[in-house]
Amino acid sequence: MVEQIFPNIFRMEIPLPANPLKAINSYVIKGNQRCLIIDTGMNLEECRQAMNDGLKELNIDLHKTDFFITHLHADHFGLVYNLAKESSKVYFNSPDAQIVNDPSLWDTMMANASVNGFPEEELKSAIQKHPGRRYQSQGSLNLTLLHEGDQVSIGEYVFRCVETPGHTPGHLCLYEPRTKIFFSGDHILEDITPNIATWPDFEDSLQKYLNSLDKIDCFDISWVFPGHRRAFTHYHKRIAELKRHHEARANEVLFILKNSSQNAYQVASQMTWDIDCERWEDFPIVQKWFATGEALSHLQYLQKRNEVKKELADGNIVFSLSQ
Repeated sequence: MVEQIFPNIFRMEIPLPANPLKAINSYVIKGNQRCLIIDTGMNLEECRQAMNDGLKELNIDLHKTDFFITHLHADHFGLVYNLAKESSKVYFNSPDAQIVNDPSLWDTMMANASVNGFPEEELKSAIQKHPGRRYQSQGSLNLTLLHEGDQVSIGEYVFRCVETPGHTPGHLCLYEPRTKIFFSGDHILEDITPNIATWPDFEDSLQKYLNSLDKIDCFDISWVFPGHRRAFTHYHKRIAELKRHHEARANEVLFILKNSSQNAYQVASQMTWDIDCERWEDFPIVQKWFATGEALSHLQYLQKRNEVKKELADGNIVFSLSQ
């Protein structure tokens, strides 16, 4: 589906089969000489077909097209290798590029999950089925790395890069001051909450995410164009909702730890999740992985606030209330 959302700006809905997110928004901005595509979908046949159909409908020449990828997740980054030509620039951010290019990434993530309680018998399956591993770009890309305040010009639009770490270490948004439009990637979504997990060498991702929300709350925005679901205008209200959500999550974690020390996997198994399963044992293995990562981000957040303490027990990390 292709929809014009602003002059010379179009939204393509790229399906994400068997994924709770259902679809990703890929945006196409037409200029006089070149075009820009913001986010792409997974390296998956259904995504490739939908992308090709949309580009054909818009009469886009990929040899005259550049790409802006908001962050490293496969539903945003995965298809760009199949689309970019030698003449294309692929705009990205430095922290996420370091992760993408790290050959030991999955070994590090497995080790981190293991020490935080993820059962060894489930780890291999979780990694094998992880969409970030299955549907990521194949091959290498010559990335053009952008930072806070850098500009990307396309047609009548001059976008400013806005660093919003939290959802990933280097998550990058685009803001156009003249029209006050904001491409938010997965930083702010209208009716779902972005997953805030943990990453190697990236401490307290939840606090960084909350700081990034405060940063955007100061902007003057007319429209938010997110990575998933519908566009919206009430971003101040949504930011407040997201902050309340994570404060409620943190309080839930404190309640879970009230009676005993527990690891992140155990905490995640008792948290409230919006998923169609009655028991933790019925969760798809990948959802267990994401849930454990989010539980850990809240535990680290509470640890930084001195509300919980971290200890080693038999080589594993456990958390307990500080008082």
